[in-house]
Amino acid sequence: MNWIYWVKLYDSKFQAGCLAKRMEEDWWIYGYECPTEVQVFRSRKGRFGVRYTV
Repeated sequence: MNWIYWVKLYDSKFQAGCLAKRMEEDWWIYGYECPTEVQVFRSRKGRFGVRYTV
């Protein structure tokens, strides 16, 4: 399983969680491939990001 990382990091887990939920629900609107799994992760510097698998 290879993770694809979203480019932007966010200051709060809430912001990253909103993006993750949007990716799960609205992938077809933006032309993404349907993600099989979406996760919010914390970087070494304490910021939050989103990663997913296709």
